[in-house]
Amino acid sequence: GASKMAHRYDTRTTIFSPEGRLYQVEYALEAIGHAGTCLGVLSKEGVVLAAEKKTTAKLLDTSTSAEKIYKLDDHIACSVAGITADANILVDYLRTSAQRHLLTFQEPIPVERIVTYVCDIKQSYTQYGGLRPFGVSLLYMGWDRHHGFQLYQSDPSGNYGGWLATCVGSNSQAAQSILNQDYTEGCTLAEAKLLAVRVLMKTMDSTTLSSDKLEFATLTLHNGKPLMTVLKAEEVAGILKQAEDLRKKEEAEEKAKKEAAARKKPGEA
Repeated sequence: GASKMAHRYDTRTTIFSPEGRLYQVEYALEAIGHAGTCLGVLSKEGVVLAAEKKTTAKLLDTSTSAEKIYKLDDHIACSVAGITADANILVDYLRTSAQRHLLTFQEPIPVERIVTYVCDIKQSYTQYGGLRPFGVSLLYMGWDRHHGFQLYQSDPSGNYGGWLATCVGSNSQAAQSILNQDYTEGCTLAEAKLLAVRVLMKTMDSTTLSSDKLEFATLTLHNGKPLMTVLKAEEVAGILKQAEDLRKKEEAEEKAKKEAAARKKPGEA
């Protein structure tokens, strides 16, 4: 039947199935569905990227820089969901592209330009024989003088889009629907950070969210120049506590509402 049909067409990336699907690209997207969650939120004061750290081994030396969030240039950073080894290749390419553009045109690369560069590469891996697609989705945060703060997402097919708030990785569908509901355009950076944490609290598998499971970075303007900051564990813990307090408050309000409703006699409006 259909699955047998799929098997005939899913061994090579470059062949369309009779229904017009590229199975290998779909499988790459599926792989990312099991990766650690990455989330981006755009605010009027800057952009927030938050990523779930999958490796929290006690003996791992974590003094080295970020594990999921990479600085590409002074005004652009990205976070990755998927196969980190694949991501490293793309990150190197992105960094080189940024410097090449700066050298050639004597100005920082526009954010969308760098995204299209890497998407062209991702796309080529879905069209030419014998290569598998990059098993990585990226979220990019950046600032340029053309469009100000920006947030983009790209996936293994080479597709990309600009977002106000978005999520990739495991539970991204659930996260996306919460973002749709709770995101307000033109929010402050503090509100964006809080929203990111609240979404992760609701969607991440672990029961208790701690600062060592999260990686947080912001991109803001400092004296007119873009500045990327990786948040320290204490600061992340502070936002977590704030989100937890808010959750408790909401639960209490909800409970009070239910009790009030129960107290109302039936038949009363």
